[in-house]
Amino acid sequence: MDDQVRKYLYDIGEAIASIFSYLGDKRDFSCYLGSKMLRRAVEREFEIIGEAMNRIDRVDPHIAISYKTQIISMRNRVIHGYDKIDDAIVWGAVVKYLPMLQEEIDSLMKQ
Repeated sequence: MDDQVRKYLYDIGEAIASIFSYLGDKRDFSCYLGSKMLRRAVEREFEIIGEAMNRIDRVDPHIAISYKTQIISMRNRVIHGYDKIDDAIVWGAVVKYLPMLQEEIDSLMKQ
């Protein structure tokens, strides 16, 4: 695996770990909604995840990561559509897709 790709995978893993750290073990949607700072921090980490994924796709489009296109699209929505961010969609991505992405990143990093 290309060293650049490995660096981007590492960045994604770190961003996922940061999101989980910010949210704590409870991962309570009402706490998320109640904290603008927490929402912005999570959104920023999604920007990093999406940008790193975009760079991976440019270097090696054959890297097998589920929902790669959707991850990049989410990054674009967070950055360019900041005034239309749906907190429920972001939360859904945290709960439903980040654990799977974390597993895929961990697996790729072991190669």
